[in-house]
Amino acid sequence: MKTIIVGGGKVGYNLFKTLKERNYEVTLIERDKETCLKIAEDFNTDIICGDGTNLEVLKDAGIEEAEIIAAVTGADEENLVICQIAKLSFDTKKTIARVNNPKNTIMFKKLGIDNTVCSTEVIANLIEYAFDQEDYRIINTLERGSMVITELLIKEDNRWSNKLVKDLILPKECVLVSILRGENVIYPRGDTRILSNDKVVIISNKTALSNLVTELFVGGSKKWTLGRTK
Repeated sequence: MKTIIVGGGKVGYNLFKTLKERNYEVTLIERDKETCLKIAEDFNTDIICGDGTNLEVLKDAGIEEAEIIAAVTGADEENLVICQIAKLSFDTKKTIARVNNPKNTIMFKKLGIDNTVCSTEVIANLIEYAFDQEDYRIINTLERGSMVITELLIKEDNRWSNKLVKDLILPKECVLVSILRGENVIYPRGDTRILSNDKVVIISNKTALSNLVTELFVGGSKKWTLGRTK
């Protein structure tokens, strides 16, 4: 999974370091030449020196193959433009923008930015969770990534299909929050029945989510761990 980070300041530097340590394929774009040289020396790797809002610079960084772009510069307007370019020009799957002014968060989301965050750790976890699957997807993370909100698509052959909520066996650290049925939002009780094509929203920690997804979707022959199977 290829990730591009735009912005080599404190947030971008630490995010780049974190993802490198987790063995992700990640490229950093930074416009300041001295900053680029310092980061390149620290990590013994090539850094793209240029403007992250420039299409040619993004292409040089591999934007056409990237699945995620994280714009973490110190300027909110620049982060917005970068994410919009990635979405509209390159159809990038996931865009994450650093928001320095909390008042801009709603505007960013209305303009199509997938996630807006301020913390390096939160951004790193969003990237780690970003591999949406056909039957489940990560909606967001809370408390620096320790809590995960996930949407599960229940198909006819799923073991939850046509079951009452009270009969479900959930991990201890997992709460069923709501059921999306067409245009309706259902706040489930014990006698609520889960139907095929329902989208079930849960909140859990990392371990509980891994165990639940393995049980419901992956099967006993594989182990799912935060966006990967092995």
